[in-house]
Amino acid sequence: MKGTTFEAILLAASLIAAVLSGIRWLRVAQREHYLAGSVVRFARRWWSLGPNRVLGAAAVAGLVAAALGVTPAGLVAAAAVACGPFGFGLRGRTARLAWTRRLKLLAAVAATIVAVLVGLASLGGLEVAAAAATLLAVGVPLVVDAALAITAPLERRLARRFVTRASAKLQSIHPTVVAITGSYGKTSTKGYVTHLLTGSFSVVPTPASFNNRTGLARAINENLAPGTEIFVAEMGTYGPGEIAEMCEWVVPDIAVITAVGPVHLERMGSEQRIARAKAEILRPATVAVLNVDSQWLIPVADAAEAQGKRVWRCSARDRYADVCVLDRDGRLQVFVAEEHRSEETVALARVELPGAPATNVACAVAVALELGVPPEMIARRLIDLPVAPHRRQVTTGQTGATIIDDTYNSNPAGAIAALGLLARLTTDGNRSIVVTPGMVELGDRQDAENARFAQEAAHTATDLVIVGHTNAAGLLAGARQGGSGADVLRVTTRDRAVAWVTEQAGPGDVVLYENDLPDHFP
Repeated sequence: MKGTTFEAILLAASLIAAVLSGIRWLRVAQREHYLAGSVVRFARRWWSLGPNRVLGAAAVAGLVAAALGVTPAGLVAAAAVACGPFGFGLRGRTARLAWTRRLKLLAAVAATIVAVLVGLASLGGLEVAAAAATLLAVGVPLVVDAALAITAPLERRLARRFVTRASAKLQSIHPTVVAITGSYGKTSTKGYVTHLLTGSFSVVPTPASFNNRTGLARAINENLAPGTEIFVAEMGTYGPGEIAEMCEWVVPDIAVITAVGPVHLERMGSEQRIARAKAEILRPATVAVLNVDSQWLIPVADAAEAQGKRVWRCSARDRYADVCVLDRDGRLQVFVAEEHRSEETVALARVELPGAPATNVACAVAVALELGVPPEMIARRLIDLPVAPHRRQVTTGQTGATIIDDTYNSNPAGAIAALGLLARLTTDGNRSIVVTPGMVELGDRQDAENARFAQEAAHTATDLVIVGHTNAAGLLAGARQGGSGADVLRVTTRDRAVAWVTEQAGPGDVVLYENDLPDHFP
């Protein structure tokens, strides 16, 4: 293979750059659940950010020049890819690579794609091979996405044996299955259901957010034991058909839909499609528990009832729903409709639960009543209902300030509710601080929803701390419309936001951390 020293150097430099770039984008692939297309989406976000535009332009210019025969210019492209994008480090602060079996396979396939293409290009000489290597270094996000698409069928086949084992185990133990889905509120409701049933039944919930096909199989294989009476299964989805496939082998007796909202709108396209995808959980179930405060679930409830299913309509507004939980400044009043309660019961319970989403509590109460837990037992258990971690969790910080931790699974409705909790906990003369990177995966409504939240936050709080770049434009626009004179501060990372809060907030002050994004978000 003939060529010059410059071409050999460019070939080596481009391959090194491809490796460094690959480490970054493999991390994105892992954090985004190995979904093909996600890497290129995040690459666009990073390379379109501020100085990264200049660095990206330099990479493209160097690539074009190298392709036209100006070999040394290709080193500019290689250097840009190796160093950039700025702000997106190799190791990561919150989302470091875990070299699992799946990631190793993905990396091997991506490396093979690069090796094969460079090898084929070398048939045309060292100059062509060097140019091809430079092109591939610049296009590593595309390579990783291609590797994700190639490995996806294999991963499904590899997972099938675990699913088969889990299905057999589930059938042999044969617990009652309570399946829970929703745009948000799944994990909280799962925790509430588990708490209300424990003591009356042997209950096993899926851990953490094990809510996809592989996670459910793992939860069953590792946690389900003989004698389990209730299996509480959280089910998530990124598209139509996923929940239906899970319900083929985790067949729900009781199906719960906590809400339908714009979460994952970027992938799903519309709330109508989200509602249809979530409603797949109802097909095999005989009982449906639905939050009818979510407008998209009203027709779902009517359709389920028309199909002969037993339907529990749950609400935080409608006093005449089957289960209604009214939130009176953190004091929850639980009501059950006449046909679902004992004769002497009007209000099932009145409990102090600041931060607990009322509709999630209502859905959990409906499940417990459906399974025959006595109302008086439910009332007693509601008193110490556990707070879901990082979901409007109220604690005291090291400086004495009150901390509202709402950093998990932020959504428009929940974010506004968290501001209401902030307002209730803030006393006159004290600071109220909102720290947020905004909300994501809201499709073409993302800017508008973040602007709406920031407008309300600026009206409610004394300080608004905007973290990162992803939603900065929308949040700043909304803050300017807030009209209350809240001080607005921008920081690049959550660590810097926490450091600022530690310096500024003391006893009597209240701080809301609304959402937290891993550092593969710009």
